[in-house]
Amino acid sequence: MVNKQFSKIAGCLIFIGVATGVLSIIPSVESEKYLEIVYQNKTKVLIGALFQFLLIPIYIGYSLILYYLLRQYNSILSIGFIGFRFMAGVFQLIGIILLPTFILLSEKYSTGIDSNLIFYETAGEILRISRDLINHLGVIIATGLGNLLLYSILYKEKNIPIWLSIWGITGNVLIMLAGILILFQLIEVISTEYVIIATPILLQEIILAIWLIKNGLKHTKMSY
Repeated sequence: MVNKQFSKIAGCLIFIGVATGVLSIIPSVESEKYLEIVYQNKTKVLIGALFQFLLIPIYIGYSLILYYLLRQYNSILSIGFIGFRFMAGVFQLIGIILLPTFILLSEKYSTGIDSNLIFYETAGEILRISRDLINHLGVIIATGLGNLLLYSILYKEKNIPIWLSIWGITGNVLIMLAGILILFQLIEVISTEYVIIATPILLQEIILAIWLIKNGLKHTKMSY
C-alpha cells in the first residue's frame, strides 16, 4: 500500500516537473541576440529563473521517493541515481545564479557607447558558453546518467514493462546527445531539431507517470 502511494507521488512529480520545465524555458537568453533582448525581457527572465529553481526540489524529491522504492533491489545503483540528481541540482542552481548577470550585461550593452560594445560582447560570449556548459552539458548529462542507472534497475527487476524501460534508456541517450550538439552549437535549444530529439523522452516520462499513478511499481523478488 505504501509503495503504491509513493508511486503515485512519483508520477505526479513527473507531471509537475514537465509543466515546470516548460515554464522555465527563457527564449531571450537562448537567442543569438540575447545581449539586445534580455534586459527588455528581464521580468520573463526572472520568472523563468523561479521555475528553474522549483525544478530542483521537484527532481530531487522524485529521486528520493524512487530510492525508497528501489533500494531493496539495488542500493548501489539507487544511491548513484540520487547522487546524479543532486549533481544536476547543483548545476541547475549555478545556472540560475548566472541569469541576473545576463540581465546586467544586457542592460550595459543596451546603454553602452560603441567603444565598450566589444567588451560586453566578449563578456557575454564567455557568460553564454559558461551557462551552456552548466545547463546543457552538466544538468543534462548528470540527469541522463542518473536515469540510465534508474532504468537499468527497472529493466532488470521488471518493475515496469520492459518496453517502457528500453524507451527510457533510449530517450535519455538521445537527450544527452542533444546536450552535446547544443554545446558545439550544432543545434539550438529553441529549434525543431531539439524538439524532435527531446520528444521521445518527454512522451516516455508522461507514459511512465501515468503508469506509476495507475499501477505503481511492480513488486518483484529482491536482489541480493
